[in-house]
Amino acid sequence: GGEGLPQRVAVKKLQLGKQTDLPALQNEIAMMTTSVHPNVVKYIDSFMFEHCLWVIMEFMDGGSLTNLLQAMQRKKAEMREGEIAGFMRDSLEAVSYLHGMGRIHRDIKSDNILINTRGEVKIADFGFCVQLTQEKDLRNSMVGTPYWMAPELVRGQSYNQAVDVWSLGIMMIEMVQGEPPYLKEQPLRALYLIATKGMPKLEREERHSKVMMDFYRKCLATDPKHRETAPQLLLHPFLKAALPSKDLADLIVRHK
Repeated sequence: GGEGLPQRVAVKKLQLGKQTDLPALQNEIAMMTTSVHPNVVKYIDSFMFEHCLWVIMEFMDGGSLTNLLQAMQRKKAEMREGEIAGFMRDSLEAVSYLHGMGRIHRDIKSDNILINTRGEVKIADFGFCVQLTQEKDLRNSMVGTPYWMAPELVRGQSYNQAVDVWSLGIMMIEMVQGEPPYLKEQPLRALYLIATKGMPKLEREERHSKVMMDFYRKCLATDPKHRETAPQLLLHPFLKAALPSKDLADLIVRHK
């Protein structure tokens, strides 16, 4: 917008714990400052005040993809393949960019995909700040939310950027079914199922196009070596069906 005009911003307040690793936090903030991409939520500024870290980011007036999916569920509305492809394309653009910078997001889920009424879809990339400021306790040493975690992460094996691709696949399930697999289970039971069950099943698979199911399987290969990378997935024919931003904007405004 115009210079000097007040802009709405979003503020995230993170309580600093006694064991907060400040150098790591400052390093993370420096990383956020350098992440500039149309599909990554824009970091504006941050400061420490009263034992809190305040992070100022661009304001996304559509809330999160979670909010949209919940609104659609209430109205029994289903996302079309072109809409799913649109969200996957934009999310993959962001992930591909972060991976190109040598980063792993590690906490991709619909809550961290923010949208606005212009139909823009952006990943919020401050997850690690949240982890660094949280008090560490032994019960909670697992990073990220269990339902979106890749099997190798759950098993405590070494992992790489492929964990983010798995999480995007789980997000695809959210767009089809309204929630990730095993959400009704206790977190520990869910972790066990993720570690042992392999590729999650998509309900009523036959309703979806072959090209969408092929894309789905490439995101959710149990063996990370067989999972496609974000740049590879951006070339997948399923994304040719992706609707333009203005159609996503219509969807977002309709269910706001």
